[in-house]
Formats: sequence, structure tokens, C-alpha cells
Amino acid sequence: MAARQANDPPLLAQALIEMGRLERDQHELDAACHYYKDAAKIYRGLDEPLRLAHTIRHVGDILQDAGQLKRALPYYREALQIYRAQAETPPLDMANAIRGYALLQAEFGEKESAIALWREARALYAAVEVQAGVEDCDQQIGRLTQVA
Repeated sequence: MAARQANDPPLLAQALIEMGRLERDQHELDAACHYYKDAAKIYRGLDEPLRLAHTIRHVGDILQDAGQLKRALPYYREALQIYRAQAETPPLDMANAIRGYALLQAEFGEKESAIALWREARALYAAVEVQAGVEDCDQQIGRLTQVA
């Protein structure tokens, strides 16, 4: 990989993320996770908190896609902690991280927490006019608030 030979950590991290994205597109989740984790290791050594948060959120997404829900939790928690600490966090990135965490909270039976997270994500999606995100949040909130 040319990025590795160039001794350019940010370039290498981006290349690893792209490799991870390609693997994920092919449903090769273990390989995808490996690439994203390697990119996250690089970002941990750089002053790039938003890139780190974005990368580890994707690790959480991949683990969730693979059905490894408990393993995904700390990645979402860390991504959200970083995002919440950064004033310049893009609302869409925050919404996407909250979405993943809300899905896990619902899976683990944390209904009230999940609903609160979905409402927070909905407000962010609405603020950036991502209608698909708003609709998804509305559906999830509706599903969680239905009387069984």
C-alpha cells in the first residue's frame, strides 16, 4: 500500500478506511472491522478527534451488522463521548452515532433510553433536513412506544 510506504499517517488512515468500506460493501465484516480498527489506532496518535470518533462509530456499526452487539457498545459510547466534547461536531455525524447506540439500547431492553436517543437523533436529522433519518426515528419511536 503506497500510503504505508509514504510514511503519512493521515493518508494511511484514510486508505485503511477506504479498504474497510470496500470490504463492508462486500459483506466481509471481519476484514472491514480490522481495517477500521487499524485506522482508529492511527487517529488515536493524531490530534484528529472527529476522525477518530467517525472511525470508531463505523467499527460499532460493523460489529452491530455482524450481530456482535455487546462488542459494539463501547465503540458507540466512545464515539458519542468524543462527539459531545467537540463543539464542531457535524450534526449528521452525531445523529448517526446516536442512531446506532439507540438501536443497541432497544436491543438490550433499555426502552426509555432508546426513546430519548431516538428523539435526540430525530432533532439532529431534522436540523440538517435528512428526511430519511427523521422518518426512521419516527418509526423507531413509534415501535418502542406501542402498547404490547
